[in-house]
Amino acid sequence: MIANGYDRDFAERTFSQIEGFGSYGFPESYAASFALLAYASSWLKCHHPDVFCAALLNAQPMGFCAPAQIVRDAKEHGVEVHPVCVNASRWDCTLEMTGCEDRFAVRLGMRMVKGLANADAAAIIATRGEAPFISVDDLSRRASVPAASLVQLADADAFRESLGLPRRDALWAIRALRDTPLPLFAAAARREAATVPEIREPAVALRPMTAGAEVVEDYGHVGLTLRHHPVSFLRGDLARRRIVPCAEAMAARDGRWCEAAGIVLVRQMPGSAKGVMFITIEDETGIANVVVWPKVFEQNRRTILSAGMIGIRGRIQREGDVVHLVAHQLADLSAALASVGERNGEFSVPHGRGDEARHGGSGPDPRELPPRGMRARNFYDPLCRTRHKGSYPESETMPIKLPKPRDFR
Repeated sequence: MIANGYDRDFAERTFSQIEGFGSYGFPESYAASFALLAYASSWLKCHHPDVFCAALLNAQPMGFCAPAQIVRDAKEHGVEVHPVCVNASRWDCTLEMTGCEDRFAVRLGMRMVKGLANADAAAIIATRGEAPFISVDDLSRRASVPAASLVQLADADAFRESLGLPRRDALWAIRALRDTPLPLFAAAARREAATVPEIREPAVALRPMTAGAEVVEDYGHVGLTLRHHPVSFLRGDLARRRIVPCAEAMAARDGRWCEAAGIVLVRQMPGSAKGVMFITIEDETGIANVVVWPKVFEQNRRTILSAGMIGIRGRIQREGDVVHLVAHQLADLSAALASVGERNGEFSVPHGRGDEARHGGSGPDPRELPPRGMRARNFYDPLCRTRHKGSYPESETMPIKLPKPRDFR
C-alpha cells in the first residue's frame, strides 16, 4: 500500500482492522474466495466497464442491481449502449467496435425482449446471415417466426434502428401480414430472390408517441430505457414542491434538512439491523441511500412496502464518503409516476432481486385515495316525492321505473 501512495499510518490501521476482523469474521477460505471475486470484478469494472456491463447483463437474473441500473452505471462511466435491433442484436448482449480503440459499445441482445423465445431469436439471427432484413414483411417470410414474436420485437422498438420503423409503424406493418404468404407471391419471391409484397398499402401517418410514452414502453418490454429517466418528466412538479434531485441531496452538508424523491430500487431490513430499513431510490441524477428508523417505518409501513416512487424528507448524515438521508417523513408519489407518458395503468418499476418488498405496484394504493367528491346518486325523480292516487296528471311527476336489480349471490 505504501508503494501505491498510501500513508504508513493508514496502511497499518487498515491491516489491523483486517487482522481484528479475522478473529471473528468469515472462515479464511470463504473470505478468500469472496476477496478474489471482489478484486477481479473491481479490476474489470475499472479498466473494462464495457465488458463488465455486457457480462452482467448476460448473467441476469442475479445480484441486487436490475439491468436498468447496470446500464445507467455503464453510461455514467462512458460506455456507449445500443438498443435491441433485428439486424444487429444476437441473443446475448455483445460488444461492437466504436471510434475509440480501447473501448467497445454494448449492443443489447434479444434476450432483453420480454417474452421472446430463444428459438425465434435464433431463426432471425440465422436468416439475416444471408442478407439483412429490409422490411417487416421480409423478416416474417424469410425467418418464418410467428406474428406474436414480431409484436414482442416491435414493442421493444427493435425495428427502429435498421428499418426506421418506430413502435406504432412496426405494429401497423405487422397487422398487415398473413400467417403464410400466398403461393403466387412465394413463387415470385423465389424467382426474384427478393420479397415481393402481396399488397401495397398507402402510406399512413400515425401519431407519434410522446417521449414519456416511449420510456414507459421501454421499461415495460425491455426492462430499461436508453432515453430519459422517467423521473425527469416530473422534475418541474417536484421542483415546485422543493424536492431536490438525489445527487444534490447526497452532496449536501452533514445535518442539512432536505427532501428527495425517486423510484424505489431496493428495500432491505437485515436481521441484524434491529428493525432499521435501508432503501435505495433513483432519479435522473443518480441514487440516494435512505435510512428508516423502526418508529418511522411503523408510521409509514404501507407507503414503504407498496410505493413505486417515494418522496422522503429527512436529515443528511455524512461520515466521510458514506452519505445517508435519514427519513423523518415519507410520501407515496406513485400516482405521479403513473402519469408519465400520459397513460393509464401502472409503470413497470425495475426492481432489483435484492428488493424485499416487490409485491407492491407503481400505482397509488386505493386505500390512500381521497374520498370522492360526489356521493352516490339516488335514482328517483325529486318531483315525485309521493305517489299520486289514481292518475298522474303530469309526465314529469311520474315515478321512474328502474329495472329490477340482478342478484348474483
